[in-house]
Amino acid sequence: MARKLIIFGSGDIGQIAKYYFDVDSEYQPVGFTLDGSYVKEDNFEGLPVIPFEELLKKYRPDECDIFIALSYARMNKLRAEKYMEAKLKGYTVASYISSKCTYLSQTKPGENSFIFEDNTIQPFVRIGNNVTIWSGNHIGHHSIIDDHNFISSHVVISGHCHIESYCFLGVNTTIAHKVRIGSETLLGAGAIITKDTELQSVYVPAKSSKLEKKSSHFKL
Repeated sequence: MARKLIIFGSGDIGQIAKYYFDVDSEYQPVGFTLDGSYVKEDNFEGLPVIPFEELLKKYRPDECDIFIALSYARMNKLRAEKYMEAKLKGYTVASYISSKCTYLSQTKPGENSFIFEDNTIQPFVRIGNNVTIWSGNHIGHHSIIDDHNFISSHVVISGHCHIESYCFLGVNTTIAHKVRIGSETLLGAGAIITKDTELQSVYVPAKSSKLEKKSSHFKL
């Protein structure tokens, strides 16, 4: 019998989480929850929306798990806060790993993992709690992904890398072999990182330049 699941968050990520848990997991989403001040509607995606402050009255931790479906807001700290609050209420925090992910590590990811399709997770990789890995990434062998990180799409993390907590890795980021990404690092889309980063550092690649010529001037 499917385990009941409450999803924290009613934005895009909450909607996406419900879809994946519905079609590709042993969980049955039964409702959404938000902090009471953010509840604007009684229903979302056909399920009730319950103020987080009242959740224990409706669904006890012994009958229902929870998943925190929030983005990288405040460098993942908002998602981390709600993850910890849910645990303090006594809930088991669910994870989702796509059946279309190539997960070859011998170590399971932590709680509140959200690992999408077409990811390649190589042997000896370790993934902490509350980590989102969007679709189409490569996580190289012996790499460590600490708690509370967000890896967007088509990121390449080479072998023996270490991603410390509260980082955001933008689309098409490339990280070279044996590089440490310091806590709270923000990597913009297309960044190429070959050396260790510092705490709270930000890296963005050079922007593309617009030529004065029209595309019709080129023979393709």
